[in-house]
Parts: sequence; structure tokens; C-alpha cells
Amino acid sequence: MTVKIDFFFDLSSPWTRLAFANIRPTLDGLDYAITWRPFLVGGVFNAVNPSVYESRKPENAAKLARSFGWLKQWADLAGVGMNFPSEFHPLKSVYAMRFCCALEDDQEALERFAHAAFEAYFTDARNLDDPAVLVAVADEAGFDGKALGEQAASQPVKDALRANTEEAIARGAFGSPTIFVGEDAMYFGNDQLPLVRQKVEQLA
Repeated sequence: MTVKIDFFFDLSSPWTRLAFANIRPTLDGLDYAITWRPFLVGGVFNAVNPSVYESRKPENAAKLARSFGWLKQWADLAGVGMNFPSEFHPLKSVYAMRFCCALEDDQEALERFAHAAFEAYFTDARNLDDPAVLVAVADEAGFDGKALGEQAASQPVKDALRANTEEAIARGAFGSPTIFVGEDAMYFGNDQLPLVRQKVEQLA
């Protein structure tokens, strides 16, 4: 049986960048189908996890430095770039996630754009809060960036991104990435991917 996976993601999250790169290798050999679900992690934080903002305060600098060190070790392990935090951290990501949401009905295209956008932000330290940068990233990934940007600015896409975020909150999400295996099994973060594999094996 093909196991359904919903992968809720926000391009601003370094741990999501890792999980995005790692999930397919982790599930190699299994019968699964991923649906990439763009959402706004800031909306999730505001609704159910405001403590995240406390953790970024100056008094937590030593803890954050340790965390960033581990993050770069995880990136080395995954074989992906991690130039983080850059001058554009924290990323608001609203425009970027609208670009993603505009592609949601074409999952292959969405995965391709998300890969390019993760590279742009975490490897090349480009500013994904700038719509012009997003257009350029889209062009480089083989899209019509200008047309995609116009679609991303449309009301239906804005509404879809809001709906995805509200759905994730309703299903229990508190950060990015949030991964659902089947209907109810929820996992959070790159480090839980072995548990994702275990659950897929159980349901297949």
C-alpha cells in the first residue's frame, strides 16, 4: 500500500532545509507518496508556539551558537549548504511561500522550485524576502519568474497559503517541518525522519 505523507514546510527554516534534502533518501525503497504543503511557520508560532521568539533573545546567544554549530554538522552530514544565519535572518518568508503555494497543484514543479529556493537562501545567502530575488530564482530553476510572481500575488494563492497554515495548526503543528504519515501520525524536524521511515514501514 502506498503510504501518504504530508510535508508542511516553510523555506525560512534551516531544519526544514535539512529534512527536505533527507526525506527521500531516508524513505528509499519504501512505497510512499509525498505531498509538499507550503505554509507560514510564523503564523504557526503566533498561534501555538510563541516561545520560539523568546529563544531568539540575546540572553540565549550561547545556546543559539551551539544550536547553529550542530545545524552545520547536520548539513555536512546531508551534503547541503548551510550559510546560516545570514544577514537576511530571520526571513519573513511570506512572498517566498506564496511562490511555493502558486505551484502546489504541480507537485513536481513545487519540489523543483523549493529545492532552488533552499539553495538560494541557505547556500548562497540570497534574500528571499525580496520579490525580485524570488523571480530570479524561479527563472534560474526553469520557470517564468515574472508570471509566477504575478500568480503568487493573486488573492486565491494568498487564501490557499492561509488555509494551509490553518490546516497545519488544526492538525497539531507547532513548527517547520511538520510531517504527517497517514492521517494522524505527526513528526517534527529533521531528526525524526527515522521515525517517519518506521511509521511508513508499519503502514505499507
